Amino acid sequence: MDIDPALKALAAALHGEGPAVELSADQDGNTVVRLVETPGIDDAAIVVRTSGSTGTPKATVLTVEALAASSMATAFALKGEGQWLLALPLQYVAGIQVLVRSLFAGTRPWVMDLSDGFTPEAFTAAALELTDKFRFTSLVPTQLKRLLDSPSPETLAALRRFNAVLIGGAPAAPELLAAARDAGVRVVTTYGAAESCGGCIYDGFPLENVLVRVDAEGRILLGGATLAAGYLGAPDLTAGTFVEEDGVRWYRTGDLGAIDADGKLTVAGRVDDVIITGGVKVSAARVESELEKLDGVLAAFVTGVPSTEWGQAVAAYVALADSSPEGIEAFKAGQHGSWGAALGRKAPKTVQAAAELLMLPNGKPDRLGMAILLDSLHQGR
Repeated sequence: MDIDPALKALAAALHGEGPAVELSADQDGNTVVRLVETPGIDDAAIVVRTSGSTGTPKATVLTVEALAASSMATAFALKGEGQWLLALPLQYVAGIQVLVRSLFAGTRPWVMDLSDGFTPEAFTAAALELTDKFRFTSLVPTQLKRLLDSPSPETLAALRRFNAVLIGGAPAAPELLAAARDAGVRVVTTYGAAESCGGCIYDGFPLENVLVRVDAEGRILLGGATLAAGYLGAPDLTAGTFVEEDGVRWYRTGDLGAIDADGKLTVAGRVDDVIITGGVKVSAARVESELEKLDGVLAAFVTGVPSTEWGQAVAAYVALADSSPEGIEAFKAGQHGSWGAALGRKAPKTVQAAAELLMLPNGKPDRLGMAILLDSLHQGR
């Protein structure tokens, strides 16, 4: 992928010499640069679409000031600037931030070849091209897992040379993070959204000039210098999502969490995580966790689907190590047997099993796609 057009357009936008930029890639992997007018929003530099994992993507407008604050805070947290490896799609904020941080640092990023998808071999080859002493990359948990599944010595050596490997976009299993650290990989978990210029909470703690709090209902709110200006052409949505309280502007996330006495944030799940089935409240995240403890289960997605009998029914999309017809049949037998009995009222009424979860191009689970599929399977029963 030739990123020079993207770098040129981004540099102009960051210097106030051009309109805001929206980046994407065509079917052949070529960079597509679109210049976007942002009436009513001064200092706009980038328009980035939210992932759409739970609904329609929103056009989020990021300003020069917010991006500069994010880049500076990231460099401070990582103890330096350096060269970045781009291993994520450009249309998402984590991919764009690789280019933005590189421009602010005055270094040239290296682009991984994603024409055949994400593979350990392509990642390793790209990592070996980095020349700076300080090296960074951003990955989603699925990518890190692929790199650590029976890694070659070359892949391990390449991973260990990064000063930090940022992990975000979806929750990373504690076992995956432990395996990475045991392998000598310096992983940093990140939490944030397009609305906060990407990850703004590192290993549970906010970056410089970033604020975080949890309201009375347990919803996480983010504030500070890295917040987006709002959504392009959607003033009502902007007003409902970005709120001002006591002179501080906050972004109301869709996530639940808690902050401990040391100020560390733990993300507990989404606001819409609770399923009320037959009058009983069930946490989708808790059921996902229980399913992922079962032998042979690689990952799980749980949601509520409409049910004439229960109001909502628990439904699950499960990735299995053995996704053969026999393996799927054996797993589903447990739905009305061993593991179903152990989960009790929390046990999914409808289960779809496959080799992996449905995923978006940015590596996040396609929650909306899986929810639609499970709803059609359940058929309102």
